[in-house]
Amino acid sequence: MTATRKLPASRPHDAAVVELLKADPDFANEYLAAALEEADQPGGQAALLAALRHVAEAQGMAAVAQRAGIPRETLYRALGPKGNPTVKTLLAVLAVLAVLGAAGLRVAVTRDNAHA
Repeated sequence: MTATRKLPASRPHDAAVVELLKADPDFANEYLAAALEEADQPGGQAALLAALRHVAEAQGMAAVAQRAGIPRETLYRALGPKGNPTVKTLLAVLAVLAVLGAAGLRVAVTRDNAHA
């Protein structure tokens, strides 16, 4: 008789997103790009922090913190639900994520022609 492993009926959303990001690094680019595009919408800044946290967790939070030169606890706080990272922290994390797996990741400023 073989033992079967019962899968959990549900799992936390954050854990599921991190699993998807681990499985498909290209998804990280799309995920962060969408979060950046929506950052000025209601709830968009919190969603951007969550997206950055998810991608950092998929890459290994300790590795991201070390390469960014930020204590791990500080990074968790900065990317947490009440986080308010400095521009320095934000740029350091984005640079590390680009190197660790989200290849081609770049923050750019573009003109919104709808508001021109």
